[in-house]
Amino acid sequence: MINNIVSALILSIGLQGFALAEDAPINQLKAFLKASSSLSAEFKQVSFNKAGQAAQSSFGQFYLSRPGKFRWNYQKPFAQEIVSNSGKVWFYDADLEQVTVKQLDDSLGSTPALLLTGQVDIDEKFILQEQGSEDDLKWIKLSPKNEESGFKYILIGLNNGQLGGMELSDNFGQLTRIYFSNIKLNPALNESLFEFKPPKNVDVFEN
Repeated sequence: MINNIVSALILSIGLQGFALAEDAPINQLKAFLKASSSLSAEFKQVSFNKAGQAAQSSFGQFYLSRPGKFRWNYQKPFAQEIVSNSGKVWFYDADLEQVTVKQLDDSLGSTPALLLTGQVDIDEKFILQEQGSEDDLKWIKLSPKNEESGFKYILIGLNNGQLGGMELSDNFGQLTRIYFSNIKLNPALNESLFEFKPPKNVDVFEN
């Protein structure tokens, strides 16, 4: 489950805008991806079932440092960590006492993981379409050009150039939404945040 969730999460790095509010939403998104270097935020993640009912909510803290470093700390209801550094991603599930390690490259497909690191051209990997306004947010749809990416689309909602929401629909019928709060753009972050050492007595699987 955590591998499905990460694809939903990893794109949604606080799209706080350097772009002006009157700019087209797609231009605001591109401006942020070019201008930001670090970010921290609190997040709420809501997963929905095929009937459109909220199945689970998770809460935690997100950190980003470009290029290629990020950390998702899930605090409630279960302790989980997703950490990226040095071209690898660690998925740690405390309840399962298990760590899975993957390479942060095209083995993850044309996914938000690569977009998050600032190492991908979104025009090359995605079809971008403005979706109009709803709930006071301007929405952008990102459809992967790679049919084997694992998800159907991603929606990003911007509020005056700042992140308002994100929604992802995967190929398994799961819908996931992320909401950010207390966003800090370009804070000074300790490099130790992006270092991961597996706890003792956990199983480690590396692909």
